[in-house]
Amino acid sequence: MYLGMIVILLFFTVKFFQELLHLLPMLLTMEETTLVLTGLALVDLVLVGNLLVMVVLSGYESFVSRLDVGGEEKALAWLGKVDAGTLKIKLAVSIIAISSIHLLKAFVEAQSIPNDKLGMLVGMHLTFLVSALILAFVDKIAFSGHRDH
Repeated sequence: MYLGMIVILLFFTVKFFQELLHLLPMLLTMEETTLVLTGLALVDLVLVGNLLVMVVLSGYESFVSRLDVGGEEKALAWLGKVDAGTLKIKLAVSIIAISSIHLLKAFVEAQSIPNDKLGMLVGMHLTFLVSALILAFVDKIAFSGHRDH
């Protein structure tokens, strides 16, 4: 499964550069709003890519085997400190960031999007936000005595 996630990460990388190359010829004639929306789409791809990297590395480290990155001085400092609870919170925060970008894109194009769809997007974003806060609160209560501060 981790190899599959790495393949998906490669797909996102290809899509990122495809969008970037698509942007270049139109850059001088493009409206600012279109540039902002394209930039947000690229940020969105990067956030999803970061999410995949985080899941692959910390998931492998937590559930399969320690990663040997060529010595203690080269080790990724955060890797050994990410447990399943911390990973869930990081994932939730990443999902909120991605949702924020989609919401911002919708607000930029608000005149062409029905109000009920905008309301649904805001509701979904608030659901993600509340879920992440509850997850963080439960994690803090459940594991507060088990972690280094």
